Amino acid sequence: MESPAEGKQKAGLSDYLAAERTLLAWIRTGLALMGFGFVAARFGLFLQELQFAQHTRSAQSYGLSLWFGTALIMAGVFVNIFAGWRHIQLARQLDRGETSLSRPATQAIAIAFFLAAVGLAMAIYLVSVRNSAGNSKEISMTLSRNNGIIDTPSKHSVDQTVEKLKTNLEAKGVTLFALIDHSGEAEKAGMKMHPTKLLIFGSPKAGTPVMRAAPTSAIDLPLKILIWEDAQGKVWISYNSPEYLQARHGVPREFLQSIAVVKTFAANAGE
Repeated sequence: MESPAEGKQKAGLSDYLAAERTLLAWIRTGLALMGFGFVAARFGLFLQELQFAQHTRSAQSYGLSLWFGTALIMAGVFVNIFAGWRHIQLARQLDRGETSLSRPATQAIAIAFFLAAVGLAMAIYLVSVRNSAGNSKEISMTLSRNNGIIDTPSKHSVDQTVEKLKTNLEAKGVTLFALIDHSGEAEKAGMKMHPTKLLIFGSPKAGTPVMRAAPTSAIDLPLKILIWEDAQGKVWISYNSPEYLQARHGVPREFLQSIAVVKTFAANAGE
């Protein structure tokens, strides 16, 4: 008469190899989670470096990316631990001749739902980051610039942006000293140039105290705004950063507001 142990079918080599393939698949999954978690954790640092390169004054916090990344890394560690533990259990079952799976892969299902939840949360987070970045008043076109120039995108054509800026200046009682049409002058000389116009404006009442306090500031005053179109047809509004002018000429802080109005005019013209 056969004993229960003798009646069990012994596991074959293919069963052990299948178990090892499953273990390796789990290990790859764990390593992928840890690698992606590291990338996600560094994403916030990348955005902060991007803001610094753009000279954005109102820095935002991107700390959530660190938590997302940490969660993914811990999930990867858990997957590897679980894979090793599960493989040991499975190997013992095979040694005893137990080749049937007695329970569903609840751990795998739980991990799948966890990753789906983390992925959804990260998608929502990325959308929120994109929207907050889109509302920024100062967006630099190039990351390598360090010359004090701020480039703000305009939603209108060059001519429409110019007209909107002229209207704003007139409404505020600011004098438009000159409007230089660089592209128009280039066309007269028989050369082609993307639409480019420079507006020089200011108020003697506001500008004179600044020049008296810092005489060399007269080389950059009156204020200037350049409205131009790039090769892709995108219209930009460029102007000297007030903080750059202050540092360049040593303008006292009490006069900073007199030159900082250029930000408001540029932002309103581009909207």
